[in-house]
Amino acid sequence: MPIPPHNRRVSRAAVAAIGAAGLIALTSAPAAFGDETAPEMVIGGIEPIDGVEPGSTFDLPVTVANKGTGASEKVWVSYSVTRGLDFAEVPSNCRAQQVPSYDEMPERWIAVCAFDQGLEPGVVYTPEKPLRVKALDRALNDELRVSVGDADPGADENGTPPVAGTAPAVKLVEGQAGGEGSAPFVDVPVTSVNTADYQVKGAALKGSVGDTVTMKVAFSNAGPAWVLTREGDRLVTVVVTPPEGTSVVKPHGFCEAKGEAYVCGTSQRSVNEGGGETYTFKLKIDKRVADAKGSVALSTEARPFDTDKANDKADITLDVPGGGSSGSTGSSTDGSGGSAGGSSSTGDDDATTNGGSLAETGSSTWPITGAAAAAVATGAGTLLIVRRHRARA
Repeated sequence: MPIPPHNRRVSRAAVAAIGAAGLIALTSAPAAFGDETAPEMVIGGIEPIDGVEPGSTFDLPVTVANKGTGASEKVWVSYSVTRGLDFAEVPSNCRAQQVPSYDEMPERWIAVCAFDQGLEPGVVYTPEKPLRVKALDRALNDELRVSVGDADPGADENGTPPVAGTAPAVKLVEGQAGGEGSAPFVDVPVTSVNTADYQVKGAALKGSVGDTVTMKVAFSNAGPAWVLTREGDRLVTVVVTPPEGTSVVKPHGFCEAKGEAYVCGTSQRSVNEGGGETYTFKLKIDKRVADAKGSVALSTEARPFDTDKANDKADITLDVPGGGSSGSTGSSTDGSGGSAGGSSSTGDDDATTNGGSLAETGSSTWPITGAAAAAVATGAGTLLIVRRHRARA
């Protein structure tokens, strides 16, 4: 069943990208006209961080350098960490803000540090005291970005008002040559030793032949860690198989038919602890089938963080008077499987993500193609993600 396209607006990320392209063009123009004295800031000195224990701290030993031919007057170093991490302390020459998830970017903390000193070309510098980061109880697969520039990057307009740090100010000092990097930013994965329990919840349906009933099944993350799927990795999907003797009148908007089953995507590439999705279907009872039963199950890609596989599949039962009953999964008998993990439902096409309903955000979703759903069901390619335009905290 084709999914109708939704209205699409230009995202803030797209606007930012366009603006950045314009700034690059403007800042590169003088060099094209013979100005060879502009500074060229690069950052380095930091490698992927593995084996972090939740509750522990670690330092970020970065280096900054000027590969251009002209000295810079001031330097700004920016740090961004996803929601499993936080800054243990923030120097007074830095400002920090919390930014909620939006435009498919996960929630994160940002610290921008200003250094009122110039960087001479060819010299490597490092903060005299590295910025310290703490791994929270929900840490698992997090992301860190560090960038440098000779202009204030400003605050993210979607975040909280920036607050100046209270720890002693730091300055840049000359460091060892080498490892200075070659780009103005670097992305670093941070992996913590933690687990998360993905699980599903089925439904118990009841009705007569000819009735249309509402079926709600749920996917949730019982934690303790949140899960951020890294770029290029496969995302979880949920496979819903309605009970025999029924036909789907209206599937959930995140779901695409694949044979007798429906493959359902997620609203974004991260799932907060206690968050998840609720999938709502309208089913028509076409005939009595003794002990009719369907299922809801997680896709089978490897999830090393989830060691409990017993709750990866649940029954969808159907009781038709005169046709027998296959029992109950513990869900309500009004046709709703309910929502697991603190999620809530708001209507026929409600979907909850990270504890909140998309129906309440005004978010739009991108259509899921049949080819993408087929790729998920057969284990080939990258599986589905329903992209949303914007979510507010």
